[in-house]
Amino acid sequence: MNKNLYRYRFELFLLTQFFTLFGSLFFDDDFFEKSLLPALFLLNIGSGIVMISKRRKLMWLFIAFFAIAAFNFGSDLLSAEPSRFTWSRLMVYFIFNIVVTWNIIEQVWKEKDVDRKVIFGLMSGYISLGFLAFFLFISIEITYPGSLKGFMNPDADAFLKGDAIMYYAFVTLMTIGYGDIVPAAPIARKASMLVGLVGQFYVIIVTGIVMGKYIDGLKLPSKK
Repeated sequence: MNKNLYRYRFELFLLTQFFTLFGSLFFDDDFFEKSLLPALFLLNIGSGIVMISKRRKLMWLFIAFFAIAAFNFGSDLLSAEPSRFTWSRLMVYFIFNIVVTWNIIEQVWKEKDVDRKVIFGLMSGYISLGFLAFFLFISIEITYPGSLKGFMNPDADAFLKGDAIMYYAFVTLMTIGYGDIVPAAPIARKASMLVGLVGQFYVIIVTGIVMGKYIDGLKLPSKK
């Protein structure tokens, strides 16, 4: 893997995350959902391959994920009615985000010298937790329909509620809790508690330790 590309792994991953989350603000919803979003998920997996490129076994796992996602994307392009998610695609993204989130946190945690690169890694790790929460909640809603209440179109299936579930996932992670979408089933409530706790643990523990290293680095005398 190109060393220069690996050097900017956190920046690349964070960029794909931001476009995935907020790309719909700049493009037509239908075009974004059917064409751009699947491509952005592919780019996200591609940047994840760069992220773990020093771990060969994991890299081949991510390449397999990329191949499955690319196949699904190609099938959607040829289909008259493309779907945003399928079970195979959902599982690929879920496992991918679990592995890459763990690796981001591990890499950020082990860094002794905290610089801009590490701060970007810290940011992308937190956003990755939001994506993990999204895949957790959409899996619950698929398995137990009606677990989440408050959707504008409550009769739609879970896949069509994707944007609203993504919103709920990040609002819960950040412990904002607007109350427009609420967990109705016990499993959704437990998952919401777990997501909120994990988000707070990340901010307090991981972010606290990394920023502590950054402040300690500022106190050291500069080398001339």
